[in-house]
Amino acid sequence: MEEIDVPAHFLCPISMQLMRDPVTLSTGITYDRDSIERWLFSCKNNTCPVTKQVLCDTELLIPNHTLRRLIQAWCTLNTSQGIERIPTPKPPVDKAQIVKILNEAKKFPNMQLNCLRRLKSIAFESERNKKCLEAAGGVVFLASIIVRENGNDDIMITEAAVDLLSNLKFSETDLKNLINNDGEFVESLLQVLKRGNYQSRAYTTMLLKSVYEAAGPIQLINVKPEFFSEIVRVLQDQISQQASKAALKLLVELCPWGRNRIKAVEGGAVVVLIELLIEASERRVCELVLVALDQLCGCAEGRAELLKHGAGLAIVSKKILRVSHVASDRAVRILSSVSRFSATSRVLQEMLQVGVVSKLCLVFQVESSLKTKEKAREILRMHSKVWKNSSCIPAHLVSSYPSS
Repeated sequence: MEEIDVPAHFLCPISMQLMRDPVTLSTGITYDRDSIERWLFSCKNNTCPVTKQVLCDTELLIPNHTLRRLIQAWCTLNTSQGIERIPTPKPPVDKAQIVKILNEAKKFPNMQLNCLRRLKSIAFESERNKKCLEAAGGVVFLASIIVRENGNDDIMITEAAVDLLSNLKFSETDLKNLINNDGEFVESLLQVLKRGNYQSRAYTTMLLKSVYEAAGPIQLINVKPEFFSEIVRVLQDQISQQASKAALKLLVELCPWGRNRIKAVEGGAVVVLIELLIEASERRVCELVLVALDQLCGCAEGRAELLKHGAGLAIVSKKILRVSHVASDRAVRILSSVSRFSATSRVLQEMLQVGVVSKLCLVFQVESSLKTKEKAREILRMHSKVWKNSSCIPAHLVSSYPSS
């Protein structure tokens, strides 16, 4: 079949594909709706891609019905060449339609689940629709459902609300309101972590990450111990990579505050983090695990759990010089905490036998950050009497051992 020559003015200037729903900006340039909405809303641009003019109203997209009819006529004329006629697009959803659905859900509780499903279908059609839902008060409404349904036997409504809410954008005001509502919203999400299915637990973890990033010191200090147990369970179940990263970021955000390190250790965080580090291959996951372990090893309970695990010291040492400068720095910091505060004779011997000392000597021979080298030198000097003349250190690394 010979290639069909598509008229240039039928092609979207962004994607160079045949336009299905042509719309015109205030600059006079016509684009396919899907492409220009992705440019404006997903990519967060506020200019016309062709003219580079700043747009005063990014939502002012005027349907170009004349061009759309011409494209449809052209498609019909070329059906013998395998061209399918594009369907007439549905008119885009507006704020008033969404407000109507929200009001139905508020007025008729028995229709809430159906309304939530309709809202999800609308929101997932485009970024523009998500913005409409946000502008119509969707964030506040969905949060109120999650709080109101907390404790009910039927968790399906809560899960649907969590699913939709996790895919919306929050303003700073929204986030502060959610965290400051007497802890009800966070408590409700904790119940979803306990009772929800895998998908809703993943979405809840991502929601909690966003909420706690906007939290103040009081909220960060007063996190319940059971919260850490549930976050650790998300990591243990490995629901999804996105959920695991959100859970790791939550631990990193929370652990520096108050007694949170001890709460996390008691919730089983150290063991799960070590197991995750053994299996992890992605750079960012390794970095986050090591950052969290570094924080937890800042307390005696955390160091004790690391040393109790048969692979704890070995896997931390293994990640040095294998992942990134960030990972190497954090791994050396963990070993520094152990060597400073938990250096029994048994621990020092284990550090020799599993190759920790050899790896610290190797740090000086390869490219690594100055901070990492200084920390490694400090550890080796601290225990030079035990380690320096050991047969466990390969001969080619003995010369790297720093003099005291």
